[in-house]
Amino acid sequence: MSRNICLTAVEGQTGFLVAELLMKESKFSSQVDSLTGLTMNPSAPKIKELESLGVNVVTHKPGRERAVITTLKQTGCDTICLIPPTRLDKCEITLELVHAAKKAGVPSVLLISSAGCDYADPVRQPRLRQFIDIETAMLSTKGDTGTATGHSVCIIRAGFYAENLLLYSEQAKVESVLPLPIGESNKFAPVALGNVPHLAAHVLAGKDRTRRKRKFADRSSVPVYLGPLLYAGDELPEAASKAIGATLDFENIPISEAKRILSVQSESDKLEQEYILDYYSLVREGKTNYVATTAFQFVTGVQATEPDEFFKLYAAELRPRKKVKA
Repeated sequence: MSRNICLTAVEGQTGFLVAELLMKESKFSSQVDSLTGLTMNPSAPKIKELESLGVNVVTHKPGRERAVITTLKQTGCDTICLIPPTRLDKCEITLELVHAAKKAGVPSVLLISSAGCDYADPVRQPRLRQFIDIETAMLSTKGDTGTATGHSVCIIRAGFYAENLLLYSEQAKVESVLPLPIGESNKFAPVALGNVPHLAAHVLAGKDRTRRKRKFADRSSVPVYLGPLLYAGDELPEAASKAIGATLDFENIPISEAKRILSVQSESDKLEQEYILDYYSLVREGKTNYVATTAFQFVTGVQATEPDEFFKLYAAELRPRKKVKA
């Protein structure tokens, strides 16, 4: 029995990559009867490409729970992947989807959450902490005999995306530095963006062969996925230097400067910038000094992307420009 899957926020990078994997890779597509993508921006650049892959794209209009329930029922989905959108009201939108999925009776629910949210302080790291509110609402359905939702749930807590380091490509090229507000000795484990959709696709297309086939194989679990290696500030550019064949140095900058750099060099909205700053704050407090790759390897059967692979892939964006002799 194949799945009828619904993905939210498919206009975003994570949603798009999950949909692409489910439709293009045979090990996933053979387990999928239909794939519906919910979008709040039907004119987004990635939407046409998704439709060309066979994704049924449906406009999602948040703010009216009854309408969202109707939308979910119309998709006929038995599995939903909730991806919080990069919007100021991401928490409210995702909570509405959690409640709508419960009332629509969607059996299997996967949430893409954030690593470190359980360590985040509501005052110091509010954007990060709000994922706990979403997780709590989702897990509260577990054991509720009045709904099919909650008996097959999975939460993936994804770590800090390594691609965020590319926001400092200008400093890397011009000044040969990676300026990060993380302190001198605290460590964190960046995650290659492509690995998270890969893990999600395996969960969504997987089966529980011992019980109902539509249940997740790793049901009712909260796998935390971080990068395979820990890096302190000076160790990160050292690894990058080896991969790109040029020397980069680490510069520990104040949070005010990091905020200014993000506002000037990042194309992401203010909310996403605040989330990144919250994660840096967590690193500075020494709360990210651990790795967690077991879930990824167990579910996918392959190893996570090593940092040197990531830096080699983006070497052209990070390699310092050669200085012209006078």
